Amino acid sequence: MPSFSSLRTRDRAPFALLVAMTACGTLGMHIIIPALPATARALNISVGTVQLTITLYLIGLAIGQLLYGPISDRFGRRPVLLAGLGLFTAASTVTAFAPNAAVLVSGRIIQSIGGCAGLVLGRAAVRDGATAERAAGQLALLTLVMSMVPAIAPAIGGYLTAYIHWRASYVLLALIGGATLLASILLLPETNRVRGSAASPIAILHGYARLLRSPAFCGYAVGGACSTTAFYAFMSASPFIFENHLHRKPQEVGLYYLFLMGGVALGSFLANRLAGRILPRHAMRLANGLSILGAGLFALADAAGWETVPTIVGPVALFMVGAGMASPFALAGAVSVNPQAIGAASGMYGFVQMGYGMLCTVVVETWAPGAIYPVAVVLLGSALAGQVAMSLAVAASARQDAGATSPPSSRAR
Repeated sequence: MPSFSSLRTRDRAPFALLVAMTACGTLGMHIIIPALPATARALNISVGTVQLTITLYLIGLAIGQLLYGPISDRFGRRPVLLAGLGLFTAASTVTAFAPNAAVLVSGRIIQSIGGCAGLVLGRAAVRDGATAERAAGQLALLTLVMSMVPAIAPAIGGYLTAYIHWRASYVLLALIGGATLLASILLLPETNRVRGSAASPIAILHGYARLLRSPAFCGYAVGGACSTTAFYAFMSASPFIFENHLHRKPQEVGLYYLFLMGGVALGSFLANRLAGRILPRHAMRLANGLSILGAGLFALADAAGWETVPTIVGPVALFMVGAGMASPFALAGAVSVNPQAIGAASGMYGFVQMGYGMLCTVVVETWAPGAIYPVAVVLLGSALAGQVAMSLAVAASARQDAGATSPPSSRAR
């Protein structure tokens, strides 16, 4: 039986540990969603205020990912990840006992900054030492497994809220964070074998500036964000749509998300099977086509007044099939733009994703809180924008590859 020290000297982290560390940030986002109406009633706050626990969580995820990527490129994945998991566990404990909205919202911000360490570094650890083609398949598998976390989390949160207390979800987050931190201390190896020479603020800014000057990276990042995190607009508004408009119970609402995230799982499975078999541009075009179809059907149901659970959940699930299928291809393309800055690319990609998700939640929260039509507009507009952005990214990548492989004399001409 191998010792803990021998496990840490391996080049790759155990896949189950990658799933656990990536799950913390995602779990913290989704498990509390069915508890939002109960939280608002218990703390005597408005719908808009309690939705800040989602919006500000996304902001924390976005900002934190900008920091973790380049720092881990310099100092390694392991120490940075352990610090993030420790912060997540401590903040989860604070939110579990928050006496008012101010403490709850503040704790959620810190919780998100800690939790996003796993989101960034889990992806970076997969890409460390793997080719872009192999990384796409592995990321698709990770996405497939990870898609079950936001699928199961709201169902768990719904039952915890209905039968125990709205605080029970935060207690569970603290326990999971502590267990993952302990497992990482014992089992996590250092996967970053090529480290940069500096991690000063100026160097970090220059690294991000180089990424943002890359049309390929920007196209993949924007396209991936439009295809995936636009869904947060629906997540933020859906508890109030289901409970206030359709009069469903919290535990039922959690089960609806299980079906929706099943769409992500299906899309990720398809991406894993298609990786290496068809060109990425064809896979992404197909994925975005499914998202556009789902968003269009959702908008049609709202415009026609057909608001029922099937007409809401069904089209959004189709949108999520496209999102789950597009995500690994977009991510693999983004982090492969510069092999010397994989962590920074992963962080910036996550920042764009979470920043766009935050923007989408702000739109639906300020436009018409709890209404359906703003969500329909956001989903359809995002699906169309994602198709355009990913097409531009593929074209830019082709030009970049052609320039890199052509002989010097031809490039000079």
